[in-house]
Amino acid sequence: MIVSYNLQGVGDTLMLLLQDSKGQELTHTRKGDVASVSVKETGDIVGWNIFSASKKITDLTGEGQINLSATQLDELNQAVKEAGFEATFELDNSPKFVVGFVKECEKHEDSDHLSVTKIVVDQEEELQIVCGASNIREGLKLVVAKVGAMMPDGMIIWPGELRGVKSDGMVCSARELQLPNAPEVKGILELDDSYEVGAEFKLN
Repeated sequence: MIVSYNLQGVGDTLMLLLQDSKGQELTHTRKGDVASVSVKETGDIVGWNIFSASKKITDLTGEGQINLSATQLDELNQAVKEAGFEATFELDNSPKFVVGFVKECEKHEDSDHLSVTKIVVDQEEELQIVCGASNIREGLKLVVAKVGAMMPDGMIIWPGELRGVKSDGMVCSARELQLPNAPEVKGILELDDSYEVGAEFKLN
């Protein structure tokens, strides 16, 4: 679940994104200040909007993707229940931008510019990510946006495929991360050995 709040950009609305709904016709069911968003054809719920959110959830701040505290989660679940919905949400505050290490890097069989990588993101997790950067290579430390990450420009990272190959995450450039003094040249951000694999990469 991706939780997003931006008072200045969107208004006092907490948005919960559950799965990718790109290209699908959506509908919604609203009860009071709570609305579920679902795929019209299947009825699958893909998101929720909590309006006047700061009146229901204390200390609500942020400009994009946020983490809720245990207290805020309880308040969210209570607001949804009081509106007449049966849904219950759980916390996922694990880091979504982490330092990764390229364990393997091979050319995509159906592309002249894509590479299929195996990237270690902690001691127990390895991700397959298809990457189009020219400077991707085995042995590199870099920044991985894991599934469930919201990029600074608002793009959501969902599981996907590129040219028929599964890709779970995105390797990031400094510009995509909107880092200060990001270089104009294309290519992913290369990290030095001072960065620990699996550690959270803080954007600000």
